[in-house]
Amino acid sequence: MNQFIAGVDEVGRGPLVGDVVTAAVILDPKHKIVGLADSKKLSEKKRDILAAEIKQYALAWSIGRASPAEIDQLNILQATMLAMTRAVQGLSIQPTHVMVDGNRCPKWDYSSEAVVKGDGLIAEISAASIIAKVTRDKEMLDLDQQYPEYGFAKHKGYPTAFHLAKLAELGPLPQYRMSFKPVQQSLVMRDGQLAGV
Repeated sequence: MNQFIAGVDEVGRGPLVGDVVTAAVILDPKHKIVGLADSKKLSEKKRDILAAEIKQYALAWSIGRASPAEIDQLNILQATMLAMTRAVQGLSIQPTHVMVDGNRCPKWDYSSEAVVKGDGLIAEISAASIIAKVTRDKEMLDLDQQYPEYGFAKHKGYPTAFHLAKLAELGPLPQYRMSFKPVQQSLVMRDGQLAGV
């Protein structure tokens, strides 16, 4: 029986805005993709090249996500678990075993294990981390096109000093995670008024 190992990783637990994005990837053992590594250690150009190669040669890949509303409702950890489950369920081939980056797996029926720092150790998880990061970064670039004054292209939604200053000045957009403390503080200062509405 064929063994189909899926790697799963998430991007976007820390940002104040947008979805938490996960990916699941089953690589083809017959097609080795050279250069796979933790997505954070690769240049943007290298990630883009690898993402295209993964999508072309993987046996299966899938994106899962949880929205800011789901993050606010569940909390970021549970929303991440939900997004990971959606990514694995979305695979065109169901895996025989799932390897998840981090220290815990979602509550699901798959044979699975959590691998701390797996995105630097396991090719399938590295591939998932690259797909998830390229997907989420592109969404932040799209948001930057709509709202250039927030600087999303630069900080990708993470709470940098520049981002926090802009959030305080302009207020949160509907795409923000309202349960995150800096967003709550900004809302209080604006009497609960969202920007861009």
